[in-house]
Amino acid sequence: MSSRQLKQYTREEVAQHNTPDDLWLVIDAKVYDVTKFKGLHPGGASVFVADDLPGQDATEVFYGLHRHEVLEKPQYARLQIGTITGEKSELHSRRTGELSTVPYGEPTWLSPGYFSPYYKESHRRLADAIRKIVDEIIFPDALAREEDGKRPNVEIIKKLGELNINAMRLGPGKHLKGLTLMNGAVAPEEYDYFHELVLNQEFGRLGLRGYQDGFNGGMVIGLPPVMNFGRPELRERIMKEVLSGEKYISLAISEAFAGSDVSGLKTTAKKSEDGKFWIVNGTKKWITNGTFTVGCKTEKGLTVILVERDEGVETKSIKTSYSTTAGTAYITFDNVKVPVENTLGPVDGGVFVILSNFNHERWVMACASARIQRNVVEECLKWVNQRKAFGKPLSSQAVIRSKLAAMIARTESVQTWVENITYQMCNMGYKQQAQSLAGPIALLKMYATKTAQETARDAVQIFGGRGITRTGMGRVVEHYHRTVTFDSILGGAEDVLGDLGVRQAIRNMPKNARL
Repeated sequence: MSSRQLKQYTREEVAQHNTPDDLWLVIDAKVYDVTKFKGLHPGGASVFVADDLPGQDATEVFYGLHRHEVLEKPQYARLQIGTITGEKSELHSRRTGELSTVPYGEPTWLSPGYFSPYYKESHRRLADAIRKIVDEIIFPDALAREEDGKRPNVEIIKKLGELNINAMRLGPGKHLKGLTLMNGAVAPEEYDYFHELVLNQEFGRLGLRGYQDGFNGGMVIGLPPVMNFGRPELRERIMKEVLSGEKYISLAISEAFAGSDVSGLKTTAKKSEDGKFWIVNGTKKWITNGTFTVGCKTEKGLTVILVERDEGVETKSIKTSYSTTAGTAYITFDNVKVPVENTLGPVDGGVFVILSNFNHERWVMACASARIQRNVVEECLKWVNQRKAFGKPLSSQAVIRSKLAAMIARTESVQTWVENITYQMCNMGYKQQAQSLAGPIALLKMYATKTAQETARDAVQIFGGRGITRTGMGRVVEHYHRTVTFDSILGGAEDVLGDLGVRQAIRNMPKNARL
C-alpha cells in the first residue's frame, strides 16, 4: 500500500459520505474515496450509487465482481484514504512465495500436516526457491506476454541459465555434474526426477499455456537428442548456447502430412556429392522457433539432424487458439546445407532417437497438467465461497459441490499417478524405463489430458459467463478452457497414446493367463 499517511475513521464517519458528490466505501476495513473515480469505473457509476452502498461496507459486493489483485493496482490503491478504527484487513491474495491455504490448493506433500514417502528436504528447498522466482520474476512477464503475444523475455531465460535451472529441466544426468543448482538448493548428485517434478509443477502454476510453451518448452524436447546422440563438439557448443539462454532450440517432427505417424514424414535429407553435407528439403508444422532438431526421411529410413537457422530456412507464424508467445510456426527447408557432423544418432536409425525422449516429454506434460488442474480447483473453491446466488453462497448448492468433488478427485488421482511413475523412473535405468514405462506413461498422459478437459468444462459451468471472459474473475478458467486441448494433442493424441498403452500391456500378457 502507499507510504502516504492514512487516517482512521469510524464506520459512522464513513456513513456520512453517502452522496454522489461525496462518496466513500469500505472494503475489508479499508476506506476508499470513489467520488471522482465513479465516472471512470469500467462498469459505470451506477454500481457505486446503488441502494445501501454509498458510505457503507462494499466488501461482499466488490468480491462478487472483482479479483483481489484489482485493489493492489496503483491506480486503485491510491483511492484508499484510510482504515476503520479498531479493525484489521483480513483479506489478501497469496503473497510472493507463499503456499496456498485453500484445501487442495497444493499437492499433499507441500500441505502442512501431511506426509509423503517421496520427498526430502532438498525437494522442499527447491520448491521454495523456484516458487519465489516464478512469483516475482516469471509471472509478471507471463501476463504481459500473453497480452502482447511477444516472445518471453530473454533476460529471464538467461537468468534461469545462470541458476542452471534450464539444465535442471532436462532431468538428472551427467550434464549436471559440477554445476551449482539453484544457488545450492540441491546437489547435482542428489538431483532426481522428483526435483524435476517440482520444477515442472511450479512452472505449471503459471497457468498460461502459450507462455509456458514459449518459455523454453522447445528446449525440453529439442535438446535431449543433441545431448544424448550428438558428436562431442556439437553437443558442447549447442548445449552451452541453449542452456545459457543465448539461443532457442525445438524438436521439428510434426508435418502437415504426418503428426503421430512418424514413419509418414516427407521432409528429406540427401547427401551432397562430396558427402560433406546433408541437403534438407521439406516442411514442418506446429513447431516453436529456433534451432531445429529435425526428423528427415533418408535413403533407408529416418535420420535426425540438427538444422541451425541459415540460408534456406524460413519460418511463418501459425495462428492458434492460444497466444503467439508460444512461437508456433510453419517451417520450410529449401535446399538447406547442413554439415554431416550435425547428424544425431545413426543414419537411417532416427526412429530410436525420436522415440527416446517421448517418455520424458509425455511425463513432463502430465506433471504440468496435474498442477494446472489444481490451479483451477483452487479458483473454483474461492469463487463458490465468495459468490452468492439466490441469497446464498454457490457452495450451498449440491450440484456445485458435486462438480467440485469430481474435480478434486481427478486432480488428486493424476497427481498420485504422476508420483508413482516418477518413483519408478528414479529406480529404473534408461533401458528399463523404455521397456517398462512407455505404456504406463502413455496412459498417464492420456488420462491427465482427458480429466483436464472435464475439469475445464466443469469450471466454466461454475463460473458461468465469467468463465468465458478473458479478463476479470474468470480469466484463469477462461484461459484454461480455451487452451486445455493443446495438451491432448501435443506429445501424442489421446487415442494414439491410449492404444499404445494397451498394446504394450497385451504384448506382456502371460501366455498361460486364463479366466
